[in-house]
Amino acid sequence: MNHLYKEGSKKSPTIVLLHGTGGTEHDLIPLAKAIDSDASILALRGDVIEDGMARFFKRLRPGVFDEDDLKIRTRAMIDRIERLSKELGFDKDNVYALGYSNGANIAASVLFHTAETFKGAMLLHPMVPFKNAKLPKLLDKEIFISAGVNDPICSAQESEMLEGMFKSSQADVTLAWFNEGHSIGSKEVDAVKRWYQEIRKKG
Repeated sequence: MNHLYKEGSKKSPTIVLLHGTGGTEHDLIPLAKAIDSDASILALRGDVIEDGMARFFKRLRPGVFDEDDLKIRTRAMIDRIERLSKELGFDKDNVYALGYSNGANIAASVLFHTAETFKGAMLLHPMVPFKNAKLPKLLDKEIFISAGVNDPICSAQESEMLEGMFKSSQADVTLAWFNEGHSIGSKEVDAVKRWYQEIRKKG
């Protein structure tokens, strides 16, 4: 899994960037900088190739995840971030995820598996990684979910199900709706930035 690291100021968080299908580790850097110009950035590239496009895990067909592969890739992601925190010297207890689409899905899967990897997460147009999963306790975990009112990939019911699962695990969840379908629009960027700044004020 290729990665790109940009060190920020000492006491600022590290934001892990996880691109959508067909993306690269560079895609979300402008968004991360807009959200927090002082943060360190760890941008990862998925190492699963589907029709020439990079992804973070396999799927059986569009909209249907290969859950066995997703479990393996999620475990590898958790281990990779912990290992890179040691190699690169960032605080593993002050890490936020910023994922879009496929990247948001694996970030959600990490949260489904452990409360230790991410202090919080910005999940842009995610789906539910495992419908019948028993989540760890995510008490005080800050999670932002964005959803498209007319998203052709992720239904409103899917977004609401994910919100409910996180809330049932005691996470503090914000679900925000936008009109750009599955794309990231300027209003969505502004909303993510406001949310992030508010939770950072909490400490």
